[in-house]
Amino acid sequence: MFAPAYSISRTPLVAVYGTLKRGLRNHHWLEGADFVGSDRLTSATLYDLGPFPGAKPEPSRGVEVEIYRIDANLLTELDRLEDFRPRQPHAGLYHRAIHATTFGPAWLYLYNPEVAGRTAIRQGGWWP
Repeated sequence: MFAPAYSISRTPLVAVYGTLKRGLRNHHWLEGADFVGSDRLTSATLYDLGPFPGAKPEPSRGVEVEIYRIDANLLTELDRLEDFRPRQPHAGLYHRAIHATTFGPAWLYLYNPEVAGRTAIRQGGWWP
């Protein structure tokens, strides 16, 4: 669920699970961010959408994420990349919500469209 009460100053972490991960095509967006560590989230399930994955807030056996410490400017850039629209969070491709991680609460981008017929990844990670 989108938690607007959390600001970047209270939640300076983002959990990434797709093309933003190290070694993948969009990782360059995280230049300047501090890699905090890896974790497994049981609060989300990934769906293979072909060129990228989408997460839904559904229980899993643990999907792999990388956690980064970011600032407000980088969060704004990531919002643009993920087509997150703060005034209409469910109108874009993704919305974001706070999820608990080993390193503290982190933003997680959640996929808005339906995923019927897509392969669920309930454990492990997504790789192209």
